[in-house]
Amino acid sequence: MKTLKPKMNVQSVVMSGKPTVISTFAGCGGSSLGYKWAGFDKLLAVEWENNAVQTFKLNFPDVPVWQRDIREIPGKEILEFTKLKQGELDVLDGSPPCQGFSTAKGKRNVSDDRNDLTYEFIRLIEELQPKVFVMENVSGVVKGTMKGKFKQIMKALKSTGYNVKCKLMNSMYYEVPQSRQRLIWIGTKEKDIKYPEPINKIISIKDVLNKDGYIEYRHSFSKGKVNLKKSYFNKPCLTITKSAAGWKIQPESFSIDDLKKLSSFPQDFQFIGSFNEQWSRIGNAVMPKFMEYIARTIKDEILK
Repeated sequence: MKTLKPKMNVQSVVMSGKPTVISTFAGCGGSSLGYKWAGFDKLLAVEWENNAVQTFKLNFPDVPVWQRDIREIPGKEILEFTKLKQGELDVLDGSPPCQGFSTAKGKRNVSDDRNDLTYEFIRLIEELQPKVFVMENVSGVVKGTMKGKFKQIMKALKSTGYNVKCKLMNSMYYEVPQSRQRLIWIGTKEKDIKYPEPINKIISIKDVLNKDGYIEYRHSFSKGKVNLKKSYFNKPCLTITKSAAGWKIQPESFSIDDLKKLSSFPQDFQFIGSFNEQWSRIGNAVMPKFMEYIARTIKDEILK
């Protein structure tokens, strides 16, 4: 894949005074939108999957995107492209593929090659030496057979010389009307690590969709069906999985616009492809409002 040239002057962004961030495994741009809302400048995004890249480009036309295998990108090349020196980048962000860790299908595989891409992110931490790094993954990393893998990841992260913490967080406590647990690692060399405080008000399905009545759907990994009767609309929705086939939808179904609202994406954020491809992008994304809270805390409490 060819490296796309930026439509902006990367060095002028660095000189803007805003904190800088580079995202690996950027997906459609959920985390990137959160950093943007928090006042960061995105210097570069790296993503492999074509639909995700095209979606990212559509929504972030001024951000350079590399559609490349992370295993083939040396940190030196990133530094040369951004005109940064080692240690100057504010935040290195990454969401390594989580399929091998996920509990969604009940087929978890410790030896899944996608799990090892986490170590490529760790390699870039060592080569770029960012002031802070943020890594996101599914909660399944700390469950059952994956606990050993989690310990290995923590050991590898700490071996970089960073002070590292990991916290299980749920996006429903950060203005996202969706119950979605994720592990968030934060690492820094000099400062105490702080996480955003949860908000008091939980946003429900009814708050954002103004829907009432009856919807029936289930997760592919659930034992039974979840009947969304009137009382259930007063709660956040369940985790939106990466496949529409994982939900059994009755006639009053969720549209893509509904899924955007339930995932904190603005209505003008554009997804491309078929209905299933758009659903997959949303189901795989980091919830932008959730990442905004994390990014603001890093900017105000760590980088400041």
